[in-house]
Amino acid sequence: MGGGMMKDVSTPPHTQHLYPYRWSLEDAVFTKDKGKVFSCFACGGGSTMGYKIAGYDVIGCNEIDPRMMKCYETNHHPQYSYLEDIRDLVKRNNLPEELYHLDILDGSPPCSTFSMSGLREDAWGKEKKFKEGQKTQVLDTLFFDFIALAKRLKPKVVIAENVKGLLLGNAIDYVRRIYKDFEEAGYYCQHFLLDASKMGVPQKRERVFFICIRHDLGVHFLKVSDLFNVEPYIDMEFNESEIYYGEYADYKGKPIGVKMRKLFEQRVAGDIALAEAYKKQTGKRGFFNQQYLYENKVSYTLTTHADSIIPFKQPIYLSRSEVCNISTFPQDYHFLNQSPHYICGMSVPPVMMAHVASRIWKYWLSKL
Repeated sequence: MGGGMMKDVSTPPHTQHLYPYRWSLEDAVFTKDKGKVFSCFACGGGSTMGYKIAGYDVIGCNEIDPRMMKCYETNHHPQYSYLEDIRDLVKRNNLPEELYHLDILDGSPPCSTFSMSGLREDAWGKEKKFKEGQKTQVLDTLFFDFIALAKRLKPKVVIAENVKGLLLGNAIDYVRRIYKDFEEAGYYCQHFLLDASKMGVPQKRERVFFICIRHDLGVHFLKVSDLFNVEPYIDMEFNESEIYYGEYADYKGKPIGVKMRKLFEQRVAGDIALAEAYKKQTGKRGFFNQQYLYENKVSYTLTTHADSIIPFKQPIYLSRSEVCNISTFPQDYHFLNQSPHYICGMSVPPVMMAHVASRIWKYWLSKL
């Protein structure tokens, strides 16, 4: 197993996978010997579990949603927790000394304004809440608030995760500013587009990781990356075998609604989504965006919506256990009556983050 000695609770043997996708907090042994981490925009703790699996000690978190924070604290028991806007965290004058000696500052700034669905540019620069009870924020500036925190705390490494859409179209100007701000904060910055399905995660989920190392440390790892750039070398290529739905399917999810079931019963092999049956009936696509999941396929990206994926074999939604497997969340995670789809859909899959964190240790931190 990887650095955190995570026990596999029932995953079929995969010698080609560094970490199991099915596991439990009760059976895990976290070594906490790879360095200290603080997590921002922590949600339910997907990234945090990844660092723990890889052997790190996650000492604290920042989160603005009180329900997410309660979930995080119940599952992770952080030494330091800040339920507040990250802009308020940056301004604090009473931060503990330990936060100024971090190995990694981690963050997944809210990214819906950069997503590839909808009229995303229309949301740029506008205030928004993710859920009721949250403070209103301008989501596309939170990345730069996160960099401001990095500039203040000066951790050895900064890791920021975001959606693939950040690299497309007009959003590329934000990427240029991200690089500029990290440079001014004292960091070498690189970004990698990673696919979770090649990292031992049973879903197709592409995410961008900005991986940065402080100038005074990164200088030891500089290597010519192409004709024009010199960057601290780190290998972020992953090619683990895919994990298909049939390997962990239990078909114990809740049944779909009556109207959807009528369309479901008209499906034929090869259909991609429920909308295809509706289109055959009416000639229109309609609003049935549910996608079929086949046993011999990798799951689509898990979203925050419980009805986004339907197993092709049965008219049901994914079960709680299946959602945990798809997201590599522990089977005994305490969701506290919140939707597993929402928390897992919002989070970085722990095993995905464990892979990234392991490479950070292998190529950089272990050599400092």
